Amino acid sequence: MKQSYRILAFAALLLSVLAFGKKKAPVAADGVFLRQLQSRDSILIADQLRYGVKFSDVAPGVSFQVAQLPDSLWEGVDIVRDWSVDTLSVNKKKKEVLSRDLEIAMTLTSFDEGVHILPPIVMLRHTPDAQDDTLFFDGVSFEMCTMPVDTATFVVHDIKGQIRYPVTFAEILPYLGGALALAGIIVGVIFLVRRLRRRRDGEVKFVEPAHIVALRALDKYRGDAFWEPAKQKAFYSGVTDALREYMDARYGVSAMEMTTPEILAQLKKTDVSAENYEDIKTLFERADFVKFAKHIATREENAQVVPLAVRFVTTTYQADIENPSQTK
Repeated sequence: MKQSYRILAFAALLLSVLAFGKKKAPVAADGVFLRQLQSRDSILIADQLRYGVKFSDVAPGVSFQVAQLPDSLWEGVDIVRDWSVDTLSVNKKKKEVLSRDLEIAMTLTSFDEGVHILPPIVMLRHTPDAQDDTLFFDGVSFEMCTMPVDTATFVVHDIKGQIRYPVTFAEILPYLGGALALAGIIVGVIFLVRRLRRRRDGEVKFVEPAHIVALRALDKYRGDAFWEPAKQKAFYSGVTDALREYMDARYGVSAMEMTTPEILAQLKKTDVSAENYEDIKTLFERADFVKFAKHIATREENAQVVPLAVRFVTTTYQADIENPSQTK
């Protein structure tokens, strides 16, 4: 029932506004304002205006509903922004809101010269105790002006081209600095690349002689630390691996990938002496028994291993010095 009453009240208000029509508005009542958003002494074409009502000391819970008026009442006036409620200030006491100052307004503009009469402002006020009041504020008028033209001295001029200002050094400086920095980076990279290439090309890679590498590896197995039965497999594997690498470097025999018979067959094709060949045969066959047949070598046999291997390396190395033409 109360909602039906509100609808009827609004309908009556709208009928009264329609009856207002195009008549000149009376003097604005208290609270209604119309102000420019631009600081000028007159209103020019397309200037924006703020049109609305101010309320002071509005109690908490009070709300307002503005009636939407027909477009015919806004002839010659364009609405930039529709009605909005802004809180200007709040009166509080110990965080409790006692009252507020509100501004209910819209933003308008016009592109038509002349006097424009704004329609009245009609709104419904709702209170917390369900009391509804109808508020009616008379509209105001304003005059929209254009820029004056002196027709006596007016001369039609052609369209001017775009103004071109001279380029200053301050404008060029950032680009110049960036170009110099980029050039410096490029030069630095080129210099670094060339230096690395020269260093790489001029660098002499030192390779230790094969006999030095082999003797250093065999020196780790001197003494009886590896003669215990549990360590003999590692002992014979280390000694024979050192000899395999030496054969690979000295004779070009891929001994690391060959079995003992294959190594012996390749050694027969080299300048290895018969004595060295027999020593290597004895050593490698005994190593195969220890590694694969679980043979336990005697202390006498173990004591012969490193000296035999060292003799093979040193005698073949001496052969290289005496007959360098035979070295591969």
